[in-house]
Amino acid sequence: MNLQHNVSLKDYNTFGISAKAESFVSVTTEEELKEALSSSIDATPFILGGGSNMLLKTDLSGLVIHIASKGIEVVEENTDHIWLKVAAGENWHDFVMHCVNLGYGGVENLALIPGNVGTSPVQNIGAYGVELKDTFFGCSAIHRQTLTKETFSLSACKFGYRDSIFKNEAKDAYVITSVTFKLSKTNHKLHTEYGAIQEILKEKAIANPGIKDIAEAVIAIRSSKLPDPAVLGNSGSFFKNPVILKTEFLKLQQLHPEIPFYMISDEFIKVPAGWLIEQAGFKGKRFGDAGVHSKQALVLVNYDNATGAEIWDLAMHIQQEVKLLFNITIQPEVNIIEH
Repeated sequence: MNLQHNVSLKDYNTFGISAKAESFVSVTTEEELKEALSSSIDATPFILGGGSNMLLKTDLSGLVIHIASKGIEVVEENTDHIWLKVAAGENWHDFVMHCVNLGYGGVENLALIPGNVGTSPVQNIGAYGVELKDTFFGCSAIHRQTLTKETFSLSACKFGYRDSIFKNEAKDAYVITSVTFKLSKTNHKLHTEYGAIQEILKEKAIANPGIKDIAEAVIAIRSSKLPDPAVLGNSGSFFKNPVILKTEFLKLQQLHPEIPFYMISDEFIKVPAGWLIEQAGFKGKRFGDAGVHSKQALVLVNYDNATGAEIWDLAMHIQQEVKLLFNITIQPEVNIIEH
């Protein structure tokens, strides 16, 4: 185990925050993970995956364990479906394109989401009408205290909108080491209901799209709206899209007839947080090295050397202004890390 000290995490988080880890180790196997967990005097060492969907507010005391395991394994297959067991350290987008290129359907709408496979169940990542839970079959995880290996089924994970058991009662209790997906080989269920996808398919004159067409459309959409973290530090969508009561929405709609929305049920309606932030006047604004992206108000960016605290201050300022204008509290989607 190669334990390092006072390590910069700038290259390990997509926001590009220059926080430091007091101690740092990268692990590639479950045995190395168990060794790192058992050697830590810190009760809750910080587990680092692809470094997306998080904001480092401070330097991290104690041990940071970087999950760097690789591998995609076929565990079962029949005429219509294939089950793939994917190591936690695999890059999510690389995994999606692996599936697309082999003709396995189900995750194509989730192309270009930053991060690694191991953290995808924690957030129940989703985009363009698809969520991780739609193809999730199970995951393996190591309990941090007992070091025992456990398996979580779809139902056991208690998936919700950007939510799971790993963000609630099992928060900080496990380290996911692999995720198994059930993907289609035939009769793919395509999700093209989002207008932006339909527009691109129409532009390309694709009347009967396949999973590769969907993935390419999603990549084009995300590339046009979201900055590349390698160029401009960010963590994708910073805030969740708020879900409000239909009765509240109807009152809001009277004041703002142009407000976009998505029906969740007869009772609840989802409102795009990006639209709320844009209406509050933050789109494209810069505050020192922290700012709001010019093409997508939902994305906070690090222009150069913003600290995590500066990004967080901006996020709270946005939250307050949106609350004042619309009486809606938008909640961060990213994990705020101060350790």
